[in-house]
Amino acid sequence: MTTQPTPPVVLTLAGSDPSGGAGIQADILTLASLGCHPLSVITAITVQDTVGINDFMVLDADWVNDQARFLMEDIPVTAFKIGMLGSVENVAVVAQLIADYPDIPVVLDPVLASGGGHELADEDLIAAMRDMLIPQVSILTPNSIEARRIASNDADEDEDLTLEQCAQRILALGCPHLLITGTHENTKEVVNQLYGPGGLVRSDAWERLPGSYHGSGCTLASAIAGMLATGLLLPEAVREAQEYTYQSLINGFRPGMGQFLPDRMFWARGDEDEDDAAQA
Repeated sequence: MTTQPTPPVVLTLAGSDPSGGAGIQADILTLASLGCHPLSVITAITVQDTVGINDFMVLDADWVNDQARFLMEDIPVTAFKIGMLGSVENVAVVAQLIADYPDIPVVLDPVLASGGGHELADEDLIAAMRDMLIPQVSILTPNSIEARRIASNDADEDEDLTLEQCAQRILALGCPHLLITGTHENTKEVVNQLYGPGGLVRSDAWERLPGSYHGSGCTLASAIAGMLATGLLLPEAVREAQEYTYQSLINGFRPGMGQFLPDRMFWARGDEDEDDAAQA
């Protein structure tokens, strides 16, 4: 039997979403779609559907640490993707994990609340991310709401920070790259802005789609990790990941009574759809 080359391996650490819309299920689908082999470490278990989260349980930090350490001792990893962590203790063990592998790129999607507004992170957890995790990552991918929460301090109670101010503060924490997504901004188009050590690197505008999508942020962050794992440089990885995510949203579907889900395997159904149209 001929041994086949191992595809790029990405380790994702995130909460479980049984609807398959977001969380670690979204990461696995995205990474597999991009030709990567996903390793998965579950940080929390949620009770949720396409409408929203009913409840969640954060896993003990020792369990999170053991899941990741066993995998890392067995399989060489090309990139990390981090999503919902759920506790200060989990932030600490993940921060130590990536510190032990400083040459592996890290994509952090700071999941602070669900799409329906359910809080998943308190101020202590955000402070721990600022101190221990954000300075170590290769790129942070918050939406505009998350960026303002991460960048804010006690002196900002009566001030609405601009995204430029948020970027300056977050980059000052030691994060070399920052992609702020504009889905939640009141703009005609969705504008995503990538910042680096020298300021704005690129700004990409996307047509604002109707409807509400569950898991778009997870898809984007995982796609960036996948693109980095295949060898793309960060600005190019960000651009390609945005294009992939946008196509998954255009081809999204609504399996339940709540939000639409991105179709991360849209490319696998394209020819079938064309054949059906031709037969009609």
